[in-house]
Amino acid sequence: MNKRAFRTRMLPAFAVAGALAAGTVTASAAAPAASAGSTVSSNQSGDGGYGYTVVRSGIPDDATRFAVSSPQIRGGAFPASAWADAFGCSGANEQFSLDWHGAPADAKSFAVTMYDPDAPTGSGFWHWLVWDIPAGSSVLTSTAPAGAVVGTDDAGITGYLGPCPPAGDITHHYTITVYALDVASLDLPAATPAAVTVFTMSSHVVGYARMVVDARR
Repeated sequence: MNKRAFRTRMLPAFAVAGALAAGTVTASAAAPAASAGSTVSSNQSGDGGYGYTVVRSGIPDDATRFAVSSPQIRGGAFPASAWADAFGCSGANEQFSLDWHGAPADAKSFAVTMYDPDAPTGSGFWHWLVWDIPAGSSVLTSTAPAGAVVGTDDAGITGYLGPCPPAGDITHHYTITVYALDVASLDLPAATPAAVTVFTMSSHVVGYARMVVDARR
């Protein structure tokens, strides 16, 4: 594949796009009136002066929606124990658990991601990725099920990395997604870059569940 074709095909790699309204859950994160790669003026977005780059969702429009929740997340906020122990935060970095139901019956595996679209990076920030979660699963705890791959986040850390938005920044809307996939395995090693992982599974998504959790300091 030549470089131009690779860049074109990589556009769906980012699973959540644009600014998400506080506390909302969206079926598709792509902004309706902006093209991929365009930048929204920070004067309009009120984002602290950085602006937003619009990226594609990586989830097909016809994907089945199902439900996800976490017993540790109440009132749309992370528990103190789930905050990061890096980047200026001193939380315990304890991974919260997830429960989901209503996934497509023909799902052959699941994947989980946590993504911060509000990180001032131009591409957001991937905090947590797990894939090859066996079909029939409906929970994810701090102990990954046999066969699951715990991926590497944008900090180069394998496993969960809790929220830690820059001090004084805008509210960040952390997007936690469970994907139902039509393959049993993505055949990717744990060190695969997050964008490549999400790009790879974008053509296999048959359903998804999503929750958005806010954090600010």
